[in-house]
Parts: sequence; structure tokens; C-alpha cells
Amino acid sequence: MITTPHTPSMTADMSLTSAGTHTSTETGSWAMTTHSAIWSTNTGRPTHRAVREQTAVRPALVSCAVIATVTLLCAANLVDVYGSFALWAAAAVPAAAAGAAIAFAGVFPALRLWWQLVFLVVAQWVVGPVVCLNTTTVGRVVPSLETLRLGWTGTFGSFKYLIAIEPPVGDAQGAMLAVWTLCLWTAAIAGFFALLPDARWSFMSIVLEIAALCACALLGTSTGVARIPCGIMFTLILIVWLSWRMRMFEPGRWISAGVIVVLAAATAFGGCLLVPSDRTILRDHYEPPLSPNDYTSPLSTMRAYIKSYRDTTVLSVRNLPEGTGVRLAVMDRFDGNVWNLSDSRSSGDSANYTRVGTSIDNHTKGKAFTAEFTVHDGLGDDWLPLAGAATSVRFSNKKHTEAFYYNAGTRSGLLRGGVAKGLTYTETGIIPDEPDDKQIAEAEAARIEQPKAEDVPNEVGKFASATAGGRSHGGETAQQLASMLKEEGWFSHGLGSDYASSPGHGNHRLTQLLGGEMVGDSEQYASAMALMARELGLPSRVVLGFLPKDKDGSITNARTETHGDGTVIDFTGNDVTAWVEINLDRYGWVPFYPTPKETKTPDDDQNLTPPNPQNLVRQPPLPLTDPLRDETNTTSQSSFGGTEAAETPTPSKWAQAGRAIGQVALYGSPVWALLLVGGAILLGKAVQLALLRKRGTPQTRMASGWQSVAVLALQSGVDVHGTRREQSQQIAEQLKLDPDALRSACSQADYATFSGQGMSDAQAASYWEGIDELRAAMLAALPRMRRWRTKLSLRGLRRMKPADVTAKYHKAQAKAQPRQSDGSAQAPDQHTKRRFSHARH
Repeated sequence: MITTPHTPSMTADMSLTSAGTHTSTETGSWAMTTHSAIWSTNTGRPTHRAVREQTAVRPALVSCAVIATVTLLCAANLVDVYGSFALWAAAAVPAAAAGAAIAFAGVFPALRLWWQLVFLVVAQWVVGPVVCLNTTTVGRVVPSLETLRLGWTGTFGSFKYLIAIEPPVGDAQGAMLAVWTLCLWTAAIAGFFALLPDARWSFMSIVLEIAALCACALLGTSTGVARIPCGIMFTLILIVWLSWRMRMFEPGRWISAGVIVVLAAATAFGGCLLVPSDRTILRDHYEPPLSPNDYTSPLSTMRAYIKSYRDTTVLSVRNLPEGTGVRLAVMDRFDGNVWNLSDSRSSGDSANYTRVGTSIDNHTKGKAFTAEFTVHDGLGDDWLPLAGAATSVRFSNKKHTEAFYYNAGTRSGLLRGGVAKGLTYTETGIIPDEPDDKQIAEAEAARIEQPKAEDVPNEVGKFASATAGGRSHGGETAQQLASMLKEEGWFSHGLGSDYASSPGHGNHRLTQLLGGEMVGDSEQYASAMALMARELGLPSRVVLGFLPKDKDGSITNARTETHGDGTVIDFTGNDVTAWVEINLDRYGWVPFYPTPKETKTPDDDQNLTPPNPQNLVRQPPLPLTDPLRDETNTTSQSSFGGTEAAETPTPSKWAQAGRAIGQVALYGSPVWALLLVGGAILLGKAVQLALLRKRGTPQTRMASGWQSVAVLALQSGVDVHGTRREQSQQIAEQLKLDPDALRSACSQADYATFSGQGMSDAQAASYWEGIDELRAAMLAALPRMRRWRTKLSLRGLRRMKPADVTAKYHKAQAKAQPRQSDGSAQAPDQHTKRRFSHARH
């Protein structure tokens, strides 16, 4: 328990008035004037006018920091557009900081308005180009004329570039100026309104930030980067800042307010999951997609390459990995006459060509390479030869860069205006890893949506069922289809002295191939296998490109030659080939080559009639619980198109609601966040109490002990103010506690503070033991919920810091004594002596 010495009577006379007014006691004590250290100690308020007048700069800095932070949260929608956080931050962070600094300049009247406009112009068209177009500057610091010119044109052209190029756009053609402009002007204008004296103008700042958020979302992608965390932070920061600006912010209640906001955010998040949504992206609507009808079927032109450039080099590639093929075009839609690009622009479709920047988003695993392509005579279409999955394609001519389109789903390129002789470009990319035969055989077919094949001949379905209808795995089925065509078929281009073989790959030509003479080249065999795969429910597509073939038509490494410090391979018209790709689970699109050896050519004495489909059944089909295709007989068209094969049962509304509730519980629940925040608060307050208990002189520690009691009472909801004696009375009355213990604690704190007598460490430790008992009694007097609110409250924490109020008091008291004529200090009056004498005893 706390024992009390003689209670200082002086504390009973103290009274507290509001800041800025004269404070007095019944005896006219100087100690409670607004300029005294005692008044400062008891109220926790500043004592010097100079301290109170530090108002212009600090609030402005806080508001500018808030505006800059919120602006960066808005611009976070553009991180994946640029493809790199570091690249985005290099422009966004200095732009937001510069905009906030320009707004802050308005605090000083000499720099207000006109000078702010000058700073904005310089930041936009001088500093911005130096940061975003650094390669055009002199020494990376001084802007050149080219820097200023590109900065002016890029300020407006960068937004067009941003929505015209498929992300990531990188830093080409001044693309970084878009995020620079958005962050700079948003931070500057929003900061201008945020610093106006009338706090109601802060709403304009919020409106501008929301507008910037919408603009960045429209310029961004459908996925974005950490959209939910950024949105929550955006909202919380603006709510807290606005309440602070409107003088409605109560730090002690921020936990309950935060809980409400987080719960509301979780509820809104869950509700959004139940509502189908499609994020609007300007990039998807800015430029009409390439129309497949603008291009003839790439596969139809295959025989023209072989006829005109059979032994002529049409393409040279330097440093291409050995045995690597080069693709021209990919087709996934069959209309009965030709294979062509699909008529939709969904992800993965063959018509989904988009403009790309200096880098291409690619997550393919495999072997990295950088190859240089040179086009010779023979390639005149728009299809750009590329290998593997490209991560970057660079042209020496800016016109070609602007005309380049890439399809990440089919890993193929297109150059509007046509590929011409002399074109050179460099591709950096990855050669995808391919599974081995055993892995393919055990793989299942993937389920994706594809355009439905139309007017498929009956023979395709018959041969597909007879060849591989009983296979249990999709990969094994594809292997069997390719093997049958390769073993049973014969090869001929039908040119010159070749065995007669009609061109084309439509339904009429495939009927000849499978119902008449099985003779043809890769054009016919690839088309036949792709349609057979579709009949059995396998996603398929046809690829046209170059393969490094030997005389049998097999892929070989021997075609690659070493030249100097690199390798070179020359592709001729005879290397133009078609093959099939099947989409398998875990492996993606896997290539298959169904064309017979090119040396397996027929003559007039051989029977070229395809085998009877019934004879191809080497064993009865396995009974399948989930057959790979519908057993309905094939008629004039495919009975099991790609879209039908990909259909899955639509989950019920209850299942969708349950899934949404589960995701809310997992991601949106505030429980884990509250536990972490609550634990951090309890730990921080415990550390603070430990510092008050150990730091400073014994007198300081004892004064801090009472301060901890007063702050705890404030956190519990007790109205505490005035002197320590008054505070003890208020705590005792409102919490129904023993007033003697409280009076004893405050008397010892007053004695340690004002007596001028030294205290020992043992006395301070004993005093703190009583303080701990007193704090525990105060908490025990509270209801359970109010007790936890008190433990987690942050009200008054800034007052709980060690302060040597004893030294401050005696120093102030010495200064306040009147001087005698000889300059010596006059002794205190008898009333003051008597009061302090009583306090010492």
C-alpha cells in the first residue's frame, strides 16, 4: 500500500482554466499562471506561445505527406502496366513528391500561386523528361534539345501509347511520362486544396484523388497490383486525414472506428464477389482488334513457298538454339474450307494480337536465348517469324516497332504493312521445356474454349474413333493419332514430278485423303490430325512455320552452322511446314508431327488406299466412365467442338455464395488484423510503462507514476483534469475507489515534484509498487468490455513520457523571484515559505 507523508497543502489551492487565459489560486500563487512549469505539468499543454504558434508548417507537411501517399496508391494500378515496380517507382515517387512540394510552397506567401505555376511547368517539361527520358540527356542530368522535344510530345502521346500497347510497356517512347504527369498534377492540385484554410476544401482534394484513381484504373489492367489492400489503405488514410482536418478526429476511438471500417470493407468485398464484374480497360476499346477476315489462311499459302523458293534461303537466324523451329502463324478455327484465325479476341485465341512495348510479359519456363533474324526474298505476308516465347522484340526502324503486334497465347507475331526483304530484328525469348513421350502419354487433355469446327467430313470422326477412341489419356490419344497418319500415309507435295497430290486442306481435300488415296504433305496431315483431335475432345490448333529438317523431314541439329562467335541457320522454302499442337494438362501446348517421312513417296504400283477404319481397331475400346467424345455418329460437322468439350457444370447459387463467404472469411476477416494490432498496442504500452518505471531521477519516476494513473483513468473514460488532488478525487468518485489510496499516491507525487528534497531509488520503487496496485484496482472496477477498451486505448499516450518536472519547476520558480536593487534575488514571501516548509515535512 502507499503511505503518505504530510500532504502538501499547496496542491489543494490549485485550479485549472483553459489554455490562453489567466490561471490563479485562492492565495494568488504564481505557480498556476499559464507561464508556469506546474501549469504545464498538470495540464499537459504547451506553456510558451512560440510552441503554440508552430502551426503553419507542421499541419501543412502532414497534409502534403498524406496527399503524396494517396496519389501513389492511386498510381499503383499502373505498376503491372510498366512491368516493374522499380521502373514505376522511378517516375511515380519523385513526381508525387514534387507535386506535394509545389503545393507546400503555397504555405509561404511569397511563393504562392504564380511561383507554384512556374514550378509546375518546370517539373512537367524539364524535370519530368530528364527522369523519364534519361538516355537522351547530357551526362544523365542536363536536358538536351531532344529531351525537351520528346518531353513535350511525350506528355500527351504517352497516354495514347499506354492504352495502345499490351502490358508491360516498359520505358519506350516516353511511356513513363504518363505516370509522371498523373502523379505530379494530382499531388499538386489536390495539395493546393488541402492546404486552404477552410477545411471544407479538403473534399475537393478527395474528389481529385478519386478521379485519379479511376483514371489509373482505366489505364491499368484487368488484374492490377494489390487492388484490395491499396483500396483499403486509400480509404482509411483519407477518412482519418479528413476527420483530422475537420477537427473531428479522436485518437482514443480510432480502434473502434478502424474495426467498423474494416468490417464494412470485408462486407463490401464479399458482396462484390457475388456480383459478376468486368473491369473496364481503355486498352480493350481504344483500337479495334485485328480482323481475321483481313488475312487469307496462312496455311493456304504453304505450297506457294515450296513451289517458288524450294531451295532458296528466305530466312537467316543467328544464335538460334539448335533444333529450334520458327513459327509464322497459328490457326484454331476451321470453317469447312480452311484453317484460319479465330473470330474472337479472348485470351489464348489465335486472333488476339496486340501491340506490345519493349518487353513482353512471359512466364514460360525453359531455355533463354537471343537471336537475330534477317529476312530475304520470299516472305511478303504480315506474319513475322519468331521462335519460342518472346520476352522482347526490337527493330532498328521505329516504324516497324509501331507496326508490331504479338499474340502471347499463340507465341506468334504480326507486322502490319508486311515483312519485306532486308528486315532485321532481334528477339529475346525462352524455348519452352517439352515433356517426354512417357509424360505425354500419361497427361490428360486440358479443358479450354475453342471455336467450333464446322463441316467436318464423316471420315474424320470414323478414323478418329477407330484409331484412338479407346485410349484412356488425352496425351496417349494424340500420340496414337499422329502415329497412325505417319505410318499409314504417303508424302507428296504434288509439284513438278511429284506424285499427284491436290492442294488445299478443306473438307473436300480431307475426304480424298481419308477416303481415297492417303497422299499429301504437312498441310493435309496437320489439318486431318487437328480435326481428329477435336472429334475426340482434345483442344487442337495448326501451326505454320519453319523447321530445321533433314532429307526425311525430321528435325535435326545438323542444319545449324558455326560462324565466328555464333551460330547461323538458313531456312529455305522447303522448310516451311505445318504441325499440330495439343493442349495437355500441366504441359500446355505440346507439338505433334503427323506428316510421313518426306522420303516415303508413292509410285503407281503401290496401293495408296487408306486402311479400313474397322481394321485400325487393334483391340476393343476400353469402357470409359467419362468418354473423350460423344458416341453420337459424326454427321456433316463435328459432334464435339472445342467449346462443348470445355463445358463444365455451372455451380449453383448456393455454391457460389458459399465460396464467396469462404473467401471473405479467409481474406476479408478483420480478426487476424485486430489480434495483431491489439497485441502490438499491449506490447507497446507495457514497454512504455517499463521505461517510465526505470528512466530518470527518482523524483521524475514518481511523477511519471502518477501520470500513468491519470492517463489510465482518461483511457477508461474518466473525466480527469486539474491538479493531482483534483484528479484523485475525480477518479475515486467516478470509479468508486478508495479515496485514501489515491490521495496518498498524488501527495507523494506532489512531494517528490515540489519539495526540492532528494528521493532514493528505493522510495521510487516502493511508490511504483503502490501505483501497480492502484492501476490494477482501477481496471478491476471496470466492466469487462470497458476494461479491454481501456487496455487498447491510445488516448493520452503522448503525456506518458519521463520528464524532469522537478528541475523545471525550481528553475521557473527561481526566475519568477523579484530582484533587489543590488541585483540579488529576493527571498520568497512568508506564505510561500510556509507552504513549502510544510511540504518538506
